[in-house]
Amino acid sequence: MSLTFIKTDIEGIWFIEPAIYGDHRGHFLEAYRQESFREKGLIFNYVQDNISTSKIGTVRGLHYQKAPYAQAKLVMAISGTILDVAVDIRKNSPTFGKHVSTILHQENRKMMYVPPGFAHGFSVLSEQATVFYKCNTYYDKNSERGVKWNDPELGIDWQVAEPIISEKDQKLPGLKELESGELF
Repeated sequence: MSLTFIKTDIEGIWFIEPAIYGDHRGHFLEAYRQESFREKGLIFNYVQDNISTSKIGTVRGLHYQKAPYAQAKLVMAISGTILDVAVDIRKNSPTFGKHVSTILHQENRKMMYVPPGFAHGFSVLSEQATVFYKCNTYYDKNSERGVKWNDPELGIDWQVAEPIISEKDQKLPGLKELESGELF
């Protein structure tokens, strides 16, 4: 199989490692194969691809969209290195408020699958990083929500000394301040 699926400690989040085939010309990998995802119960259709380029120290997130525009994301660093983070915001989940993180970088091409019900973000650990992610629903500005990146309740170590945060992300509420209608 060209994709290896690794379950995480939080139900629904998967790490996916592609087989990388290289020679003197470079390398090739298969990043997405619908039948492989379906075998793991990950059944969805992607409708939007996004690319984000950021400099070292940037923290983007933690973002999500309310239903019916809640998004599943398949995230990969196509250049550079990031710390990718997903926080469980499913109010009845036994892992509510817990997070999973992993290093994604251009050499291992590891990916993280983030289903609806999770806030997602990443920090840039290399001089620059370009992140590619597939989404199963379209971006909808009116449904966009988030959780404060440095909420002490979450205890996320973003691994950056001087975080660069957007004005919008600085104003996001902490997990406890989210209204129950904002959660899944």
